[in-house]
Amino acid sequence: MKEALWIALVGVVIVIVIVIRFAVRSERRLGTPTQRASLATLHTANLAAPALRTGLNKGSAERSIAHLRQLIGTPGVAIADTFGILAAEGMDAAHCALIETPVQMAISSARPQVLSAHDLACEFAGTCSLQGGIIVPITTDDVVVGAIVAVDSSAPASLLRLSGEVAEFVSTQLQLAELDRSRRRAVQFELRFLRAQISPHFIYNALTAIESFVRSDPDRARELLVQFADFIRYSFRSHGQFVTMAEEIRLVDTYLDLERARFGDRLEVTLRVAPEVLSVMLPPFVLQPLVENAVHHGLEPSSKPGHLEITIMDADNDAEISVEDDGVGAEPGQIRRALAGTGDDEGVGLHNVDERLRTVFGDESRLTIETAPGAGTRVTVRIPKYHVGVLS
Repeated sequence: MKEALWIALVGVVIVIVIVIRFAVRSERRLGTPTQRASLATLHTANLAAPALRTGLNKGSAERSIAHLRQLIGTPGVAIADTFGILAAEGMDAAHCALIETPVQMAISSARPQVLSAHDLACEFAGTCSLQGGIIVPITTDDVVVGAIVAVDSSAPASLLRLSGEVAEFVSTQLQLAELDRSRRRAVQFELRFLRAQISPHFIYNALTAIESFVRSDPDRARELLVQFADFIRYSFRSHGQFVTMAEEIRLVDTYLDLERARFGDRLEVTLRVAPEVLSVMLPPFVLQPLVENAVHHGLEPSSKPGHLEITIMDADNDAEISVEDDGVGAEPGQIRRALAGTGDDEGVGLHNVDERLRTVFGDESRLTIETAPGAGTRVTVRIPKYHVGVLS
C-alpha cells in the first residue's frame, strides 16, 4: 500500500515538473517580459486604430474607448470632442457630467488639465476610486479637436505622460483619417475635372451626329439618343474609387457607337477582350479617355479612313490594355508634355489617366505611348489583377 502511495506521489511530482518546464519554455518562446508587454501594447493599439481612422465621432469613440482604457490602465477613461463627451468606460453619467467643464477648458486652452478630488466630488466621495485625473487635448494639424480623460485615485506625473502618449496616438490616427478623406476628395475632383474636359467636345459631336439622322432615319436617331443618355448617365453618376473592366468596356462601346454614327465608314474598330480580365478593378474613366484621345487626335485629323484596335488581354498577374490607331501620330516631345501636364488642353486626358494609375498602382502602371508623325499611336498600360486596397 505504501509503495503504491509512493509511486503515485512520485508520478504527481513528475507531472508537476513537466508542466513547470513546459510553462517556462513557453514563456521563453514568447520573449522577455519587456517584449511581451510591448506586444500586448501594440496589439491593443492596433485594435483601437481602425475605429479612429474613421474620424472623431460618437461611433468611433464608442468602438475604441475600451482599448484606450486598456492602454492607459486607469479605472475610468473618456474621450470628447469640442461639443462634449463622446464615450466613457468605467465612468457613470454623474462623473461624465462633472468633467464636462474641465474638458472644455482643456480644449479651449489647448493645455492639459489636472482633475482634483474637488472636481470629481460625487455623492460617494468617501469611497469613490475616481478622485483624480488628467485631461489631455487631441490635436490634428495644430487644431484641438477633442480630449482624452484618464481618471484614477490620483493624478501622478506618470499618468500625465502616459495620457499624453495615448492622445498623440489618437491624434495620429485622426490625421491619417483626414488624409484618407482628402485622397477621396482629390479622386472625386479629378473625375469631375476629367468629365469637364471630355464632355463639351463629345456632347457637341454626338448631338450633331444624332441631328443628322432625325429626318433621314428617325429610328436610328432614337437609338443614338438612348445611347447618348446612357453615356451621360454613367459619366455623371457617383462612382466609387474603382469599377470593373467590364463597366469600362461598356462605356467605351457606347462611346464608339456614337462616334461611328458620326464617322460612318471612315471609322473601323476592332475590340478584343479576354474573359479573364472582365472582373479586374481599376479607377473609373481610364479606358474611355484613351479611346477618345485616339479618335479625336489620331483619326479625326486624317483625311483617310481610320482603324482603331482595342485589345485587353490576360498577362499573368496583370491585364494589359492596348489602344492603337493608324492616324496622324504625334511628335514624341508633344506626348512627353501631355503626360507631364505641361502641354495644351488636348493632353489633359492622358495626364489625368496616367497620374491616377500611378497613384493607385505605382509606376509599373504608367502609360507607355509609341508614336511618330504619320505613323499612328499605340498606348499600352498594365493593370494588376489583384492589388492591396482594391476590392471587387
